[in-house]
Amino acid sequence: MGGRKTVVIKLGTSSLTEKSGKLAPEKLRALAGQAADLHDAGHLVILVTSAAIAAGYTLLGYPERPSTVSAKQASAAVGQGLLMEEYTRALGERGIVAAQLLLTRDDFRDRRRYGNAWRALEVLLDRGAIPVINENDTVSIAEIKLGDNDMLSAQVAAMVHADLLILATDTDGLYTADPRSDSTAELIPLVERITPELESMAGGAGTRNSTGGMSTKLAAAKLATSAGVKVIICASGRDGIFAGAVQGKAEGTYFKPQKCMKTRLQWLAFYAPAAGSLFIDEGAAEALCNNGRSLLPAGIKCAEGGFKAGDVVEVLLTGGNRHLGRGVVNYDAGELREILGLPSTETEKRFPGRRPEAIHRDDWVYDADEEDSD
Repeated sequence: MGGRKTVVIKLGTSSLTEKSGKLAPEKLRALAGQAADLHDAGHLVILVTSAAIAAGYTLLGYPERPSTVSAKQASAAVGQGLLMEEYTRALGERGIVAAQLLLTRDDFRDRRRYGNAWRALEVLLDRGAIPVINENDTVSIAEIKLGDNDMLSAQVAAMVHADLLILATDTDGLYTADPRSDSTAELIPLVERITPELESMAGGAGTRNSTGGMSTKLAAAKLATSAGVKVIICASGRDGIFAGAVQGKAEGTYFKPQKCMKTRLQWLAFYAPAAGSLFIDEGAAEALCNNGRSLLPAGIKCAEGGFKAGDVVEVLLTGGNRHLGRGVVNYDAGELREILGLPSTETEKRFPGRRPEAIHRDDWVYDADEEDSD
C-alpha cells in the first residue's frame, strides 16, 4: 500500500491495561508512538480507543473493574479525562495535537449528526491532528455491554472512507479454533468474504477486563469491508505492527474490502432507522437488484408502517420475506397504498407533478449479503 493512506486504529481494553485491569500508561504511550510514526510518514491517522473505565475505576475506590452498568458509567466519567490526558501527553511529545471526540450510536443514526461528525473529522485530519475517539460511555451503554468499540471503529472507518482499519488486540488474528485451548489452531491470513460459517466459528467473549471477543471483531470487519475498507486483526504488542499493517506485511488476518460506497449511501445502508417496509414481486426485484432500475409502484404488493415521503424503508421480496435492501421512499404510506400495483401512467394521474418512482435507484442500497450471493 503505497502513498498516503487514511488509517483507523482501534485499541481495545486488553491492549491498554495491565492484567489487574488498570490502565497501563506505558502500553498506551508505546501504541500512541506507533500511531505518531504513521502520522510522521504522511498518513492520516484516527485512533478509536477503549479503556476509559479502566482508567477511572480505582479512583472511585473499586478494587477491580466493576460489573454493573451504572458503576461502569461512573468509572468512565472519571477515566475519560485521564485517558485523554495520556494521549495528549504522548502525542504532544511528538508535536502532534490530540483531538477528543465522544460518540454514541445515535450520532450515526441521525443524518445531520453523522454529517457533522464526518466534517469535523475532515477538518481535524486536514489540520494535522490525530482524532482520539471513544464511545460516550457515560450516556450510552451499548459498547459497555457489547463490543469494546469494535463496531464504533468500523463505523468511523466507513465514514471517512479509510484505506485500512487496524483492529489491534491481544491475539495475532483470526484462528481456525481458539488458540488458547486448541494447540492445532491455525492463523487464517486472508479472508476473502465473511461467511455465516466463519461468524459461527468465531464466537466467544473477550478477556475478563474487556467486552470485545472475536465475534464482535468479525462484525466490525463485515461492516467496514462492506463499505470498501480493508481490515486487519493483529496483535498490539508487536513493535512496528501498525507500519507493517499499512505495508501489508504485518502478521495477522486481513479482510478483503468488498466495495466502495458513498458517504450518503453508507448512512442509508448501515445507520438510518427504517420507518416501514415494502414487499415487492419477483419482476420488481429483478429490475431493482440486477438491472439498475428504480422501484415503481407497479411492482409493490404491500406497504407496512406509517412512513412519510423522504423516510427510509426496508424492501423485501413478497412471500419468502427475503430482505433485499433499503431506500428513500418518495410517497407517504397512505399515498403509496393508493397506487400499489398501478402503472406509472395511473400514478401520474393521481399525483400530478410527483416523481413516478416509489424509490429512485440513486436512493437505494442493496443488502450486502444478498448482493454478494447473486
